[in-house]
Amino acid sequence: MKIALCLTLALIGFSALAQTPAPAHLPGEPHHELKIDNPYVRAYYVVVAPHEATQLHRHDFDYIFVSLGPSDIINAPQGKPELHQVLRDAEIHFARGGLVHVARNLSEKPFRNVTIEFLKPQGEIHNLCEKIVDGPLGDCHPSRNASQSVTPLFETEELLLELSFLNAKAAFGGVSRYGRLIVALDQSELEIRVPENPPVMLHSGEMLWLPAGRPATIRNPAGGPSGYISVLFKDSGNSAQP
Repeated sequence: MKIALCLTLALIGFSALAQTPAPAHLPGEPHHELKIDNPYVRAYYVVVAPHEATQLHRHDFDYIFVSLGPSDIINAPQGKPELHQVLRDAEIHFARGGLVHVARNLSEKPFRNVTIEFLKPQGEIHNLCEKIVDGPLGDCHPSRNASQSVTPLFETEELLLELSFLNAKAAFGGVSRYGRLIVALDQSELEIRVPENPPVMLHSGEMLWLPAGRPATIRNPAGGPSGYISVLFKDSGNSAQP
């Protein structure tokens, strides 16, 4: 009798394990559309329809996601309590690699975000002008001129993330010593010009990699402010990555 009971319990446990789906890896989860893939970063445009959910999936690297418009979701990490998140437009969250989770959209509108995985170890993360992770705010030195405002949000050993707003019809140009990822925020429009290349237009959630050492001009053709985030990679200086 004891042997039969043990076998029954073992079979139940095996059956439950077999029914637990293996998490998808990124890239591979169908709601995550890969847009940028280079030695520093993988960046995805993500859309989850109203009252739908992503597949169970795994983030192998440290990452952030940037909400495009307000949203209402359940973040369900595997083996941990679910987290109800009511997100504002342009809200940024950071998570360490190894997270396995499902994101469920509770609202009547699509849940849209940009998910950015960092392919190199990040070390410690330090808040600057905004509390992205638990801990104090750091040195906050926003800048403003006639064309735009720039607010540094956080940094790690590998990168610096800034939030910028260009005034209507304004432009800002220069040469960055670092390779950088530019992501247009919701309700924003950007025209990016790099010499010898055709101009690139970015709208909500669209993104572009700008190599280090190349002059670039970012212009806002819209009649109101346009926002974007810049992720600058500190060890990419003067490299010509794609």
